[in-house]
Amino acid sequence: MSRVPIQKTKLLHLLDILSRESDEEHCLSAPELARLLNARGVPAERKSIYSDIEMLREMGHDIERMPNRGYCLLHRDFELAELKLLVDAVQSSRFIPAGKSEQLIEKLEQLTSRHQASALQRQVYVAGRVKSLNQSIYYNIDSIHTAIARQRQITFRYFKFDRQRRKVYRRGGEPYRVSPFTLLRSDENYYLIAYDPQHEEIRHYRVDKMDHIDVTQRRIQGEALYQDMDLGEYARIHFGMFRGSEANVILRCENAMADILIDRFGEQVSMVPVDEEHFNATVHLAVSPQFFGWLCGLGRGISIAAPDWVAYAFRNHMEQVLKQYR
Repeated sequence: MSRVPIQKTKLLHLLDILSRESDEEHCLSAPELARLLNARGVPAERKSIYSDIEMLREMGHDIERMPNRGYCLLHRDFELAELKLLVDAVQSSRFIPAGKSEQLIEKLEQLTSRHQASALQRQVYVAGRVKSLNQSIYYNIDSIHTAIARQRQITFRYFKFDRQRRKVYRRGGEPYRVSPFTLLRSDENYYLIAYDPQHEEIRHYRVDKMDHIDVTQRRIQGEALYQDMDLGEYARIHFGMFRGSEANVILRCENAMADILIDRFGEQVSMVPVDEEHFNATVHLAVSPQFFGWLCGLGRGISIAAPDWVAYAFRNHMEQVLKQYR
């Protein structure tokens, strides 16, 4: 195959130089553009730059000539402020491993000039951010989306880490088989919402704790159950996305706790005055140690009024914790 003459790629090189080297604050004169082209092995003279830029303008590229400063590429697919938001989201996302975060950020930097790319690096550092140890999560999500689009079941192995950071597989390494429906982000983690045929119910699984994901040829099941569920309500009642027995719990709250109740359960939460200083709130939730931990953090401002079994379970939980400090 014959090589394309370098001169025929001149416009592409010129556009790339303007994209990487110029912005509103950094302009390039015609002689500077010619010098940069020649440095790439593309013959160019100052006079030819003017007609080349005019041709790029006719092709729709927003190249502006600033008085006494030179040329710069103004319009880009993403504004700097938008790129900062995207980079910050990548860097602060706990489920994206550190290595993959760096790769994605490097790709986002290519969407602006090198001068503005340095501003992105200063923008993204988040102190103390704990990143996922599962390096395959990026591809796990892609496999899950493929299965959802094809309406096919998946199999996977589910694990947790021991103190040596080794994977310990649940069920002795036996594969799980579920029907995937959607991905839900909660508490900085991604969860797969899926139908479990073994227990005949909708369950959730942390995506960064899954590996060896395979898309099967079996069609999904449990569609009726999924159609009837409210994802927002599902995330709201599962504290920390931990499962537990669901119940309507009556909480006795001090008036100052109203804002906290609304933040956690939404504006529609039932709040009935009991006296001048307290109200009862009825909430539907999954009773779990994470719910008890939330109560502990609020001190004496909120207590469990009913049902009794939830109050007893909370007291037993607290007694077991206190034993460790006697």
